[in-house]
Parts: sequence; C-alpha cells; structure tokens
Amino acid sequence: MPSSSVSSWDEPEGLAARGTLIVLAGRGEHGGVYERFGRRLGFDAYRVRALGDPTADPSVLEQAAKLLADESLPGPKVLVGSDTGARYALQLAAEQTAGVDALILAGLPTGAWTAGSWEDEAAARTACPTHQGRLTNDPAFRRGAIAETPELPEPRLDLVRVPVLALHGEDDTVSPLDRALSVYDRHPGVHTVVFHGGRHDVLNDALHRTAAATVVLFLERLRLAPEASATSEVRELPLIAEVLT
Repeated sequence: MPSSSVSSWDEPEGLAARGTLIVLAGRGEHGGVYERFGRRLGFDAYRVRALGDPTADPSVLEQAAKLLADESLPGPKVLVGSDTGARYALQLAAEQTAGVDALILAGLPTGAWTAGSWEDEAAARTACPTHQGRLTNDPAFRRGAIAETPELPEPRLDLVRVPVLALHGEDDTVSPLDRALSVYDRHPGVHTVVFHGGRHDVLNDALHRTAAATVVLFLERLRLAPEASATSEVRELPLIAEVLT
C-alpha cells in the first residue's frame, strides 16, 4: 500500500458523525495497519482517516493539513500519532494548524532502539498475536524501520493549546515509559494513561480494546468542552463520569 494513500472508516449508515480522527502512522507502517482501530472508532460514529509514515513520505504532512481544512469532515478534528507519527502530530498542533481540536499521542518515541530479529521486533511492537500476524504477512509493512533514527521535530508541548491524551505501554522497550513521562511532566493539558503490560504499538497492542475505549471517552469529553477563551490557555475537558468508592 503506497504511503500516500488514505485508509478511511466512517460512521454506520443512519448515524450522525461525531468527529474526525486523522492518524499519522509510525516507522514502517501505513494507514491500513490501523484498520482494527478505525473500524472500532467508526462503529462509535467517529470518522477515521489514517495516513502513512511521515519519516518515509513527507507529503503525509500535507495530506494531514488538507484533511484538517476539509470542511466536509465533521469536527471536532483530532490528530492521532503513533510512534514517530506522534512527534509529527505534536508538531502540527504546536504550529496551531487550523482545525486541530485535540491531540492523541501513542508510544511517543524518545530515543533509539537496537534492532534484532523480526521476532524481537514484533514482540517489542505488540503483545497481540493477531497484530503480530498481520505485520508478519503485510508486504507493505517495512520490517526494521523501528530501529531507524530519523531527524524528528522536538516535542514542544509548551506550544500546544489543545487537550492532549497520551497513551503509553508500561513495558515499552522501544520508548521506555520513564523517558516518555519526562516529556509529559509539567504540562497541565496532557492526560496520560499507562497500560500495564502494554508495549510500543499501544493502539494495536493486546489491550487495543481498552485503548480504543480510552480514546472514545476522551473524544466524548472533548465534544462537551467549551471553546477555548484565549489562545494562551489550554482547553480543559469536563468530567462526564466518576468512580465512587
């Protein structure tokens, strides 16, 4: 599948769309890798447009900008980035690209990873045997790309003025949790969720259902949030449910 192609999933017929997610894939991936995530969010009436790997094809960022400006796609519009895609999604939000209402960062990369066998890479990416099998048999997926160290934008969270959901696996060996948390620290607009036993490809890991549910809850809160009153303030999301013990 060409990196310039767009994989799309829409809301079921008869339902009004509740928003749009624009996904930037990570190293070696293409948009089709997020089919399971796209179908699940589509079932909840969110449109999903998954793009390729910006490190392999810089035109992906132009595609993302066009989708953000596309008035036929319903808001709120949320940028979702996985692996290196998270760094590029963060850059787009930091530049205050028109149309970005929120940001979801999954497995934010923070350093280099030493390549091993394909079995080692598959295990580092995901504990889900179904997704491991998909990657193994996907001719458009680039094995070994996760060990590449492309020049990436700095994670300037201090410039982001929209709500941020950060998802990270506790057992992520590609981007160790403590390093990712050090990036998110001191940024009040970031809501961080750590998945126990989770690995690097959070959206396609063994806990993918929990990750998708976490994303939906974030999106539902976003829909209820008032517009930001000033560009210097981060939008706050309302509480829609509470666990009482």
